[in-house]
Amino acid sequence: MANELDRLSALEIATRMNYQDARVSRAVREVLPSIAEAMEVIRERLARGGRLIYVGSGTSGRIGALDASECPPTFGTAPAMIQAMIAGGDEALTLASEGSEDSAELGASDMAGRRPGRKDVVVGLSASGQTPYTVAALQYARKKGAATIAVVCRKGSELAKVCGIAIEAEVGAEVLEGSTRLKAGTAQKMICNMLTTGAMARLGYVYGNLMVHVQTKNVKLVERGIAIVRRVAKVEQAVAEETLEAAAGKVPVALVMLRAGVTKAEAERQLRRAGGNIREAMEKMKG
Repeated sequence: MANELDRLSALEIATRMNYQDARVSRAVREVLPSIAEAMEVIRERLARGGRLIYVGSGTSGRIGALDASECPPTFGTAPAMIQAMIAGGDEALTLASEGSEDSAELGASDMAGRRPGRKDVVVGLSASGQTPYTVAALQYARKKGAATIAVVCRKGSELAKVCGIAIEAEVGAEVLEGSTRLKAGTAQKMICNMLTTGAMARLGYVYGNLMVHVQTKNVKLVERGIAIVRRVAKVEQAVAEETLEAAAGKVPVALVMLRAGVTKAEAERQLRRAGGNIREAMEKMKG
């Protein structure tokens, strides 16, 4: 019954999948040096005003789109800074477009539409590393001077060969044969989380381990913003609320206002000079 998934009980299926999922973190751990190298390249390109562009098809493309869409609310980045490109276009985010992934011409033309350059970094996501759409897109981006990173789940793939950095997390065969939305998808999600979170932390888009660029657009997020201001600036609830309101709901501005004792306009000016790095802005003003 080793391969007869349909004959197992629900608990046996869950147990088998959980056992296999445990291999994912080990596979990712083995490629941490490559992840760190990629993280630094992303940090450097974004610091120069460039973009991070994810590229993939199917599950891989959707994972890239998910990570890109979460960066503005998490880090306060502009939507254009971290983008995603999926074979088949936006419609493929919810409806399968399997045929699109076989077109190298489409991959190259879609990437050409993004106008990649020397300030940008392009991350190709592919479980097999052989997807024509993704390989062609990365080849085009590299030809135009963009830094290129492959996130794949096997060694020696075509995608890895055409990229400057290869992150090859070998997760092994899937419980459901061929279904790369399982371990391969989980590994790619973990790696994307590391790449953007690490790069943003290195760029100063977090303070300590706090989401200081949180966008206070609903009650829950306003409360989170107030809590962050109280914690970092060490002020009472009323002061945090009043300052955050004066800062138009922008936590970084409120923090610089309180820690440096300056107006909203001055806080904003210092944050611009520091490239949005709150710690750097506050330390410069202390000096």
